[in-house]
Amino acid sequence: MDFACSSLPQAHKVNLARQPSSPVNSCSLGSVSVIGFSLPQFTSPSLSKCLRKQSSYGSVRACVAVEQKTRTAIIRIGTRGSPLALAQAYETREKLQSKHPELTEDGAIHIEIIKTTGDKILSQPLADIGGKGLFTKEIDEALINGHIDIAVHSMKDVPTYLPEKTILPCNLPREDVRDAFICLTAASLAELPAGSVVGTASLRRKSQILHKYPSLAVEENFRGNVQTRLSKLQGGKVHATLLALAGLKRLSMTENVASILSLDEMLPAVAQGAIGIACRTGDDKMANYLASLNHEETRLAVACERAFLTTLDGSCRTPIAGYAAKDEDGNCFFRGLVASPDGTRVLETSRKGPYVFEDMVKMGQDAGQELLSRAGPGFFGN
Repeated sequence: MDFACSSLPQAHKVNLARQPSSPVNSCSLGSVSVIGFSLPQFTSPSLSKCLRKQSSYGSVRACVAVEQKTRTAIIRIGTRGSPLALAQAYETREKLQSKHPELTEDGAIHIEIIKTTGDKILSQPLADIGGKGLFTKEIDEALINGHIDIAVHSMKDVPTYLPEKTILPCNLPREDVRDAFICLTAASLAELPAGSVVGTASLRRKSQILHKYPSLAVEENFRGNVQTRLSKLQGGKVHATLLALAGLKRLSMTENVASILSLDEMLPAVAQGAIGIACRTGDDKMANYLASLNHEETRLAVACERAFLTTLDGSCRTPIAGYAAKDEDGNCFFRGLVASPDGTRVLETSRKGPYVFEDMVKMGQDAGQELLSRAGPGFFGN
């Protein structure tokens, strides 16, 4: 097995080190290969030394393993190469293996790492790149072309319209949907001094921050994976940032959290915290595997939220938030929000109804239509 390893500087309060139990830090990854990345070539037939970039703060190893396949994989999983994307792929693999003993054999599940457009263009804000499927297009193409069997996505990255010849029948149990506040000097957004700069590439976060805290500034071109953004924060490029708590939990990096924002303070992105798994239309074998993993409560909530997003025709240029969940009575409670990019106007609505697919989709659509009507033409500036 060959390893390509990178290092990240450790911070004092923002601790970039992951816990040993983190699946991303495990070098026993099973069968993994890489598409679209330039990796060092090793000549060792078994285990070669990890490349380690040293810094004055020490180093943290983030390993990607590349193995020779010793057998034909039963399932080839396609994913991005970020530590969070890999953690989600490993979670998928572990759930498949726990339910299907034949998948526990060496090489039965192979992870294919695919570089996407969103991974390649890091110098511009997402809103400036434009288009949909920035983090999914190349993975979907690999699925359609038969290079992989299933595709593991962060659901908030998935366009509202799936590519032809694919279906997305499976959502894993949803993680915490809230956003986390990360800062070296303050415990909350409210404690930041006027003029402080918050780094976020999300227009949803930007608009809600500026709406509630107009004295703050937002750095939009704050891109990169979780580790990169934490490193930028520790290096003083911004005073604070917001990250999805779900990703920090999956990476075992919650020690970096200064506080967790309530849903009233920061409504999450549509489908935040949810993992979706796609396969080809007509691939009954993969569809049956995915059916065994599907968490129906999450699937219905995501369907409600995505119906809301579809109605608004949301994109990276549109500040939209939405969250559906089962309340104490077993009903669906949905909250939706649209905002002007500068945060000067924020419109919100809510719905409540049966926790049933058709009803929830209708709730999302109805909420979207209401906000479209209230916003009026030109509200989003595009």
